[in-house]
Amino acid sequence: MTGIVAVLITTFLASAVEAIEMVTIVVGVGATRGWRSTLIGAASGFGVLAVVVVVLGAALSRVPIGPLRLIVGALLLTFGLQWFRKGIMRVAARGLAGIGGQDPHEAAEWPGPGMDWTAWLLAFKGVVLEGLEVAFIVVTFGAGANQFGAAIVGGVAAVIIVGGVGLSLHRTVRRIPRSLLQLIVGILLTTFGSFWSLEGLGVEWPAGDGAIVGLLVLYVLTAATYITLERQRAFGLRPAA
Repeated sequence: MTGIVAVLITTFLASAVEAIEMVTIVVGVGATRGWRSTLIGAASGFGVLAVVVVVLGAALSRVPIGPLRLIVGALLLTFGLQWFRKGIMRVAARGLAGIGGQDPHEAAEWPGPGMDWTAWLLAFKGVVLEGLEVAFIVVTFGAGANQFGAAIVGGVAAVIIVGGVGLSLHRTVRRIPRSLLQLIVGILLTTFGSFWSLEGLGVEWPAGDGAIVGLLVLYVLTAATYITLERQRAFGLRPAA
């Protein structure tokens, strides 16, 4: 009984770390570009993930995750840097006015009636990669302790609970001005993209997943520096480059 509880708790906590990354991407993209395409992308990711898990099963633990991390990380980094730059320019121009509500001068990134494939792709990639990470955790702990049932319950519970928390917070996220939100999402995507890309290249981070916090702080400080410089230039406090 003690072994089952240990596997359940360990799998839950390890899976919760990956689930937080997954939910952060989905909520950020949904609040920035719209929820319809984002949720469809997330649902598509879960569908593909379910098929992969059912087909591969225990063999999933032998699938190389490195190349997948490199590809997904590079794509997230590409989108993240674009949003990072736009967010810096818009926050520098508009400041944090209206932080309690939506800026009436800011329009949604995707006003069209069709599918926003950028939102779909970002949500899809985030769910597939982090979902595979959860599946690896479940398979590894379940096989190691011969407790697949407890491992599956722990992994699924982590995704459901963290996902529920993220869903409950989405209305709060939507009240953030879109320019500031775009900067936040750009920082997050750039952070995860940098982390996964270098991991995919074989780099071993000194603190493991804890390095994400260090990268996050680095990009926040970088954004704050550029916003300050841009506002100084805009208000004529320093000459343009």
